[in-house]
Amino acid sequence: MHIGTTLTNYIIETQRGIQGATGEFTGLLNDIATACKKISALVDKGDLVGVLGSAGSENVQGETQKKLDIITNEVFIEALGYNGHAAGLASEEMDEICEMPKDAPRGHYLVLFDPLDGSSNIDVNVSVGTIFSILKAPEGVKDPKTEDFLQPGTKQVAAGYCLYGPSTMMVMTTGKGVQMFTLDKDFGEFLLTKNSVQIPEETQEFAINMSNSRFWEGPMKRYIDECLAGKEGPRGKDFNMRWVASMVAEVHRILSRGGVFMYPMDSKMQAKGTAGKLRLMYEANPMSFIIEQAGGASTTGRERIMDISPEGIHQRVPVVLGAKNEVELITRYHNEG
Repeated sequence: MHIGTTLTNYIIETQRGIQGATGEFTGLLNDIATACKKISALVDKGDLVGVLGSAGSENVQGETQKKLDIITNEVFIEALGYNGHAAGLASEEMDEICEMPKDAPRGHYLVLFDPLDGSSNIDVNVSVGTIFSILKAPEGVKDPKTEDFLQPGTKQVAAGYCLYGPSTMMVMTTGKGVQMFTLDKDFGEFLLTKNSVQIPEETQEFAINMSNSRFWEGPMKRYIDECLAGKEGPRGKDFNMRWVASMVAEVHRILSRGGVFMYPMDSKMQAKGTAGKLRLMYEANPMSFIIEQAGGASTTGRERIMDISPEGIHQRVPVVLGAKNEVELITRYHNEG
């Protein structure tokens, strides 16, 4: 029986030609894959193991935490904190960076993660996911501080997400294109199912929360109005709209069949003193890395997301990503004023 290329074998092969490679990076990705397998099993069982519903608490962003938000955060810390592959961890669910076990060996990488993106969907059995971003720790730093994590997205050495849907899929990039791996639960391994994924430059599909339309800035209203005008409008074609409220699911659809995803700045967020909805370090940067590696583009509507110099570990930004031509058009509208 032909098994196929496992995630482990793929990473070993891609690292083989890198001078000075020690296997630490391969080990780290295996740790992440192990955490995602555990989370996949928990999501599959749901109410059978009592993990659905609210935890009765809020995270640092003031969002109500689900039981699985807390559980999956613990799964990630346990999987990555003790094996000597990471120097430091930071989670969207925690106010400060994670305090590593004092007796644990340290590696040379920093990992930022959103353990359960789209967790508001979990109680209604809609796809959710995990997002991760990997940076190199500054040379000689054994106990990284928050400022050591504040690197622009261009410094990422890898990024990925795991989608927990009808099948569990790991999608990742190490800066050499985008690969998709599907979890064979009988076999217990992620197997390569799509290589060198590319996003079509043209699309007729967009994803945005239309309920916020009255709060949008003029350039975003202009773009959506043109899409809704269809064949009779300035775009000369009909568009479809999708909205899942899970960034992992939205990005996966774009990678699979094209499209553009938008969570733009609006007056509601400005009134709260925030620069956007999505977290730069845990969501926008890793997803931007993946999208760009697949031939797409990602901006705030005004500037490339991965060029932003972070000012805080939980910094928020507007996000426009997906089909290159659409993202460039939206960005041009914003920069025209």
